Amino acid sequence: MDIIQTLTSEFSLQKWQVENTIKLLDEGNTIPFIARYRKEAHGTLNDQVLRALSERLEYLRNLDKRREEVSATIIALEKMTPELEAALSKASTLAEIEDLYRPYRPKRRTRASVAKEKGLEPLADVIFAQAADSADPMTLAEAYIDPEKGVETAEDALHGAMDIIAENISDDANIRRRLRNLFSLVGVVQTKAVDPEKDSVYQMYYDYSEPVNRIADHRILAIDRGEKEGFLKVSVQLDPVKASNVLTSVTLKDGGSACTEIVREAGQDAYSRLICPSVERETRSNMTAKAASASIRVFSMNLHELLLQPPVKGKNAIGLDPGYRTGCKVAVVDATGKVLDTNVIYVTHSDAQRDSAKVLLKKLIVRYDVQIIAIGNGTASKETEIFTAELLKEIPGNKTAYMVVSEAGASVYSVSKLAAEEFPQYDVSLRSAVSIARRLQDPLAELVKIDPKAIGVGQYQHDMPQKELETALDGVVEDCVNAVGVDLNTASASLLSRVSGIHAAVAKNIVAYREENGAFTGRAQLKKVPKLGEKAYTQCAGFLRIPESRNVLDNTGVHPESYKLTEALLDMCSLALKDVKNGKAEGLEKAIDALGGMERVAQTLHTGVPTLSDIVKELLRPGRDPRDELPPPLLRTDVMDMKDLVPGMELKGTVRNVIDFGAFVDIGVHQDGLVHISQLSGKRVKHPSEVLKVGEVITVWVLSVDVHKKRIALTMRKPENAYREDNHAENSMV
Repeated sequence: MDIIQTLTSEFSLQKWQVENTIKLLDEGNTIPFIARYRKEAHGTLNDQVLRALSERLEYLRNLDKRREEVSATIIALEKMTPELEAALSKASTLAEIEDLYRPYRPKRRTRASVAKEKGLEPLADVIFAQAADSADPMTLAEAYIDPEKGVETAEDALHGAMDIIAENISDDANIRRRLRNLFSLVGVVQTKAVDPEKDSVYQMYYDYSEPVNRIADHRILAIDRGEKEGFLKVSVQLDPVKASNVLTSVTLKDGGSACTEIVREAGQDAYSRLICPSVERETRSNMTAKAASASIRVFSMNLHELLLQPPVKGKNAIGLDPGYRTGCKVAVVDATGKVLDTNVIYVTHSDAQRDSAKVLLKKLIVRYDVQIIAIGNGTASKETEIFTAELLKEIPGNKTAYMVVSEAGASVYSVSKLAAEEFPQYDVSLRSAVSIARRLQDPLAELVKIDPKAIGVGQYQHDMPQKELETALDGVVEDCVNAVGVDLNTASASLLSRVSGIHAAVAKNIVAYREENGAFTGRAQLKKVPKLGEKAYTQCAGFLRIPESRNVLDNTGVHPESYKLTEALLDMCSLALKDVKNGKAEGLEKAIDALGGMERVAQTLHTGVPTLSDIVKELLRPGRDPRDELPPPLLRTDVMDMKDLVPGMELKGTVRNVIDFGAFVDIGVHQDGLVHISQLSGKRVKHPSEVLKVGEVITVWVLSVDVHKKRIALTMRKPENAYREDNHAENSMV
């Protein structure tokens, strides 16, 4: 297979783009580095395309490796033919290669292998040939009676021959390919209840059927989970007439023969006993793999948006980790995330304890000039939110607001080795409170410390192939961290380890060097860090920021390899680095236009337009954080109860999770509401991600409220009778 040609076609790229990208990958460059600093080489492909191309390249190389292994095995068996060699060379999937290899693969003892040991293979070949002048099969079988081999009668011989024919038909790659396609195109998924009387969240699937080619990915995953948990029996059915037509067209000879009926019977046996169970398993496996891939894409997309949520900068914060029996843990952190104070309050106990908790929090808010409060959304969150809203009303001229944040993964982090190293002086619960506060201040810096799978912005993530999920999510974290950039003098080892070219050991070495030698004053100092070689420096330097550096370029996304180029550009435009540092480079674009435009200047400087454009953006806004350009998070000062909701009420909410069938939205009543995909827009929406993203603040209207089941149905389609409130099924399986 010509891998370059295949990738060129599949990704609609030019050959040179694919060739250069493969070369860059093979040289050990990371995806973020290639995407950001080698744009001319690959034609400005974004990191998602580059990552997809890299994954596909790996698959195709593994495919070629397996093709070579199979070919070598068949050649060693002296079974290779020109036709088989051609079929192997054309095979474009692992399934096709395995189908071609199937007849030659070592098998465990089967009915057919037993029959071959009895010398019945020649009889099977004669019968399957279906010669027009062939004798009756029973007559042919009489010649193979051999009691010493266990063939007592002609019937024994005939049955053995039919077993061989059935296995040969089952091993036919063409038959399997056609039946596999049929199962995918016209097969029907059928589910039945193991116990119809037993209540479960899978009741809609107790007697359910849907075509394979139409069933939604999230329903496939729900059915798989229902089967795994013992509530459902699942099968894929295919019209037997359609299956029979495939077998007939391939195995039966035109004109008929005395042996034709025997071959037909052997074909039916092959289908029911050997092919159907196998292809049904393959079909379900493919369905699950497709659904899992789609779910991983949704998870990755949601994680990307969550990590790039705008930080709440320059504000001291209080983190509240709610709880009943053990109380609500409190952590005060300054604008950099440094812990200033900790405590425990009891908001769900006696009135006296609530009053005492209010006194304490008021003191903390005043003493540390706290402007934001982050409340974890776990146990006792609603009571804590109500308490906080009451508290803020009691503070004269209050300017403090709160936000309920997802505490998914906080407990995982608080008991981790990393948390113990970071906060050895605090117990587990207080670590969670610190993490909750920091999540509001800088989601990216805090969430990178947590296993992405524990963050909880996907669907059925625990059912996914964990290696694929981990690879995809790690890629998202890497892309986000490098898109934002990292302050070299304040970043934790966890954050640094996500930077292009830096692994965990080197990240720890950077922190150790910083603690021993003081803050970094220039990027070049990185070369003094143990185990951070020239290759790693090249990969990471552009993504690390040093606000304190004398060289303003060290606080930008300009790579050190382009420093001379940047200085030459500034010189051409009658500017200097000090102008950039003082924020006086606003005339740069006009100067470039006066010199003939970006292309002319790029030619003069012997560089590419993409690189030059990126440099100009960085010079205009050194130290910029791309997240600052996004709408700020929705902070609240009051709280509503679910009982306050009525149909038609207009509310502001924050999207917490986007899944295949809609989106969950936090509207400030402790229970997230569901906007079903049908309620996202007046137009048809293929997937909710086309309309919404995690963290987005949107306007919704209440459709219905079920207080007993704690379900809120929302819509983004304004009802005619909607009014504004100025004061304030499937989802159960995700």
